[in-house]
Amino acid sequence: MSSTKQNKPSQPTGRQTGPQTGRLLLIPNTLDFGCLDDSTGEAAPDLRDVLPMGAITAAASLTHWIAENAKTTRAFLKRVGEISPLRAPLQEQDIQVLPRPNKGGNKGTSKRPDPQEDRQITDLLAPALAGHDVGLISEAGLPGVADPGAAVVLAAHKAGVPVLPLSGPSSLVLALAASGLHGQSFAFVGYLPVEAQERAQRIKDLEQTSRKAHQTQLVIETPYRNTALWQALLQHLQGNTLLSVSCGLTLPQGWSRTDTVERWRKLPVTLPDDIPTVFSWLAA
Repeated sequence: MSSTKQNKPSQPTGRQTGPQTGRLLLIPNTLDFGCLDDSTGEAAPDLRDVLPMGAITAAASLTHWIAENAKTTRAFLKRVGEISPLRAPLQEQDIQVLPRPNKGGNKGTSKRPDPQEDRQITDLLAPALAGHDVGLISEAGLPGVADPGAAVVLAAHKAGVPVLPLSGPSSLVLALAASGLHGQSFAFVGYLPVEAQERAQRIKDLEQTSRKAHQTQLVIETPYRNTALWQALLQHLQGNTLLSVSCGLTLPQGWSRTDTVERWRKLPVTLPDDIPTVFSWLAA
């Protein structure tokens, strides 16, 4: 009697054989930006502490990249190479950078499609259409989530390029899980307006939405504006609203805390201006 072998899932490889289309691999990045821990002077955490080994070996197998930031991608690949040999040296990696959208001031209005920008994004998939696997990577966290890489993923679907997401840390999901707020109904609303009056009105509108829908609201900010956003939240949210802060997630000095706005106002808090922070709230 002949023995049967169990089929194993195929491993990501950097180059496809034959005429078939390559894949778009969504490679998770760390949340530490490869920075030093200022409190201890220690290097950033080992990749294996925050990323699955499968994601690391997949990254090592690639030579074509679509990146939010080329510098942080090279830093990431250097860390990957310390664990799993890279398919090609850093200087030979093909890293193409995404068009960068403006951050901040998003009021939820959608822009009209830009044919030229769409063409630029589609052109980034040329290696995949030629049979190579291509990695999509963000500066931090999961590509396509609070990240301009979503446009590449959509373009891949339109072009018939298979999309393979790989698991890794997402600051939004980690912050929501650590908040204790409503995790079955939540909304990520991105960046709030920078102008003080518009930001105040947006905060009040989102608090009203949270109250009516019993929905957790999550926002982020460019780190150097953490304090300005924090002060605006304390000023314009109602005292009985639950407010959560998650700062430096996955870093040794990272922390999360949830309390009422009224209690937060009595507690002096200094937020760093160089570490990503997620703010979330749930109105009573």
